[in-house]
Amino acid sequence: MDAPCHFVSMPDPESLPLASDFPEATRDDWARVAQAALKGAPFERLVSTTYDGIAIEPLAPRRGDARPIVIRQGATAWQGLARIDHTDPAIGNESAVDELNGGANGLWLVFDGAIGDYGYALPANDTALARVLEGVDLTAGISVELDLSPHAAAAIDAALAKGLAVRPGAANLRIGHDPLGAAALMNSAPRPWTEEAMHFGRRAAALTRTGFGGKLAAADGRVIHNAGGSEAEELGYVLSVGIAYLRALESEGIALDAARRLLFFRLSADADQFLTIAKFRSLRKLWARIESACGLAAEPIFISAETAWRMMTQRDPHTNILRTTIAVVSAAAGGADAITVLPFTAARELPDDFARRTARNTQLVLADEAFLAKVADPGAGSGAIETLTDQLCRAAWTLFQEIEIAGGAAAALQTGLIQNKVAAVREKRAVAVARRSDALIGATLFPNLAEAEAPIERAPRARTDLNGKPLAPIRLAEPFEALRDISDRAAKTRGQRPKVFLANLGTAAEFTARATFAKNFFEAGGIEAVAGEGDAQALVSAFSATGAALACLCSTDDRYDQEAAAVAQALKTAGAKHIYLAGRPGERESAFRSAGVQSFIYDGCDALATLRHAYDILAEPI
Repeated sequence: MDAPCHFVSMPDPESLPLASDFPEATRDDWARVAQAALKGAPFERLVSTTYDGIAIEPLAPRRGDARPIVIRQGATAWQGLARIDHTDPAIGNESAVDELNGGANGLWLVFDGAIGDYGYALPANDTALARVLEGVDLTAGISVELDLSPHAAAAIDAALAKGLAVRPGAANLRIGHDPLGAAALMNSAPRPWTEEAMHFGRRAAALTRTGFGGKLAAADGRVIHNAGGSEAEELGYVLSVGIAYLRALESEGIALDAARRLLFFRLSADADQFLTIAKFRSLRKLWARIESACGLAAEPIFISAETAWRMMTQRDPHTNILRTTIAVVSAAAGGADAITVLPFTAARELPDDFARRTARNTQLVLADEAFLAKVADPGAGSGAIETLTDQLCRAAWTLFQEIEIAGGAAAALQTGLIQNKVAAVREKRAVAVARRSDALIGATLFPNLAEAEAPIERAPRARTDLNGKPLAPIRLAEPFEALRDISDRAAKTRGQRPKVFLANLGTAAEFTARATFAKNFFEAGGIEAVAGEGDAQALVSAFSATGAALACLCSTDDRYDQEAAAVAQALKTAGAKHIYLAGRPGERESAFRSAGVQSFIYDGCDALATLRHAYDILAEPI
């Protein structure tokens, strides 16, 4: 017979306040723990600064007074849009059907010359829209968003007016007219804004009379982000463009309350998770302030997100999946209503079905398996997120006011105010990428010279030249990729890449850290690192066998004091054209240089300039 069961009643959870058994931790307590971990380094070392000059503190107390921002209603998931950008509308139609059958609940149609045209796009004619949507049931609850250029906008308006593609009211259609965005991208406009505003307002009014009462105009911040601008610059620009469109619509007799509902917003989402979350939250707070100033009760706005173009790499493209995943998480947590993921091969070729499926499934997994949409405004109350949101709001509002004082977005673009501000930040980003402090895994850090495939040559695009088009899109990895291209050409024509010999001094415990650093450093520019170890004679023999023209000493500071001078002299005598030393030289720089060391590589040095100089030494054309 079984022993009797004894049921023990559990105490009320309220009677077990476990946290009360521990002393309450204050900010000072956490600061002391941090100071101990820093081992004497200043606490300020943990403070980072954004390109808007916002200082991000490492410790931020909980903001119990903060209230959640109203974003997607009813804890519903965002719209997962599939990018359709094939130059052949018939193939684009096949992709659209496959994407919807595979789980996407909307389409993002990119037309030639649009802000989102990164090399491939649908043709800007009046038949493309109808062809790409052929057989697509637009009444099945899907949404369609149009990324338009001026030529495409005119063609699409004509197609809609003729009923060629979409019947009024039959679909959730966001048309996305954005003449100021087009002017910003191309640094030119077909007519002065005073005339264009009337034309824009009349077209919008005509569409509403036809029955298209949804989102007709997009205030698109991607043009700023793609060009290298900061978060505050993206927000300030979007606010000013939104105001300009409201004024244009109101001037054509559309009531302000109705006009605001014709607008939606677009932002880029990148791999800086906290800044992206704060940026999306900030836009809602800032636009609510504008609506209040207009005498309107604030309503939730519609924000569409695209994962950032500028963070995409051609090399080791699978690392783009990591970046786009972080971007989706950030945009979702920040409250985006719709998200489009760039396929991971977008920077190197027209994405194939696998790349598109990966982009689609990134969203599906995060929405349906990670349940990211089940919490409304998850950043609410977080000291770090709330503080960053407030600081970003202030920075963006200041810039917005500056643009408005200059006469609005159109005037600020005409005088170059916006372009000059973006250019200043873009230059700072270029320096940070060159020094690898803004890291791009697979490009500037942890490069893979053994990639199975070299990037497919992309058709040249004149609009990527910043000459005359200061807001043309950039990719941050491009300077390093250009050096990798030189290496590929050398490997193809001569059967081997440029090489650097790593002269590892001492034991593995002594040289491994800096040898690993040097390998990553040189291979980020396509210069293959080959290593040897031993005494000076052994190193010279190994160096000669590699056929390398460059050499780099790798070890600890103490070992350098003992052996660096002799090994550098031996390598120089053996024919090394240039000798590097991994590490900061400090007070020994003069002695090292006298022994034959010519350059020093270390964390934070200008890696791009050093690598370009290496190619000059090797007489490789850049």
